[in-house]
Amino acid sequence: MSRDERPLEEGLIGDAAPAAGEADMPVSAAIGSGQLELLGLLPNSSNYTFLVRASAADGEQALAVYKPYRGESPLWDFPEGSLGRREVAAFVVAQALGWPNVPPTLVRDGPEGPGSVQLFVPFEPSEHYFTLQERFADEFRAIAAFDLVVNNADRKGGHCLLGEDGRIWAIDHGVCFHEEPKLRTVIWEHIGEQIPQPLVDALGELGEHLSHRRRPHHDLAALLKQAEIDALVSRIDAVVARPVYPAPEGERPFPWPPV
Repeated sequence: MSRDERPLEEGLIGDAAPAAGEADMPVSAAIGSGQLELLGLLPNSSNYTFLVRASAADGEQALAVYKPYRGESPLWDFPEGSLGRREVAAFVVAQALGWPNVPPTLVRDGPEGPGSVQLFVPFEPSEHYFTLQERFADEFRAIAAFDLVVNNADRKGGHCLLGEDGRIWAIDHGVCFHEEPKLRTVIWEHIGEQIPQPLVDALGELGEHLSHRRRPHHDLAALLKQAEIDALVSRIDAVVARPVYPAPEGERPFPWPPV
């Protein structure tokens, strides 16, 4: 499979506004356009993942996670060089919905070439989904609904962080938005429950926006194939029509390792 050759749109998300919901998490100048300094590789990553310091011209600094396209490990079922764009697309969708908390993420050029750059969120390293699920059940209901529509193929427990700000943050969305069913997650506690109506309403509004090619369709079109956007709309429509958390299906509904 060939590398995704669509043109780089640097700073794509910096001025984006939500299409639905209440979230509005602007990208800072440091993350959006600041110089990126490599600080080191992050451990336990299947792709090259760097911690970087982003420095803006006005002196603002921020830590970020930088994933260059050329450091992605090839996957048989996802186009080569597309994982970083999917990370950004997940942020676009989360911003449009108003949930869950996904750190600001955008396409940037960097020391190792173009890739995704995501604000680093300080977190409690001993906490993950399995230690947090009872305390933050509503937040995980939102993450489960989000994963269902973006078709997240790798929701490990360690991809749910307890930030030092006390909020739950969802990260690592590089294998989302496939056209075929790929849902693999550790969040199966809510099987058969009704998806909360505010989440369904936000999904319905997003589906309407995308169906009529209103914002954020333009942002997603720079990141995903139209067929993948159409599949996203179909999944949203299915959830709105039957707003119930599903049971595991297929041969591999659970990621490995789970954390």
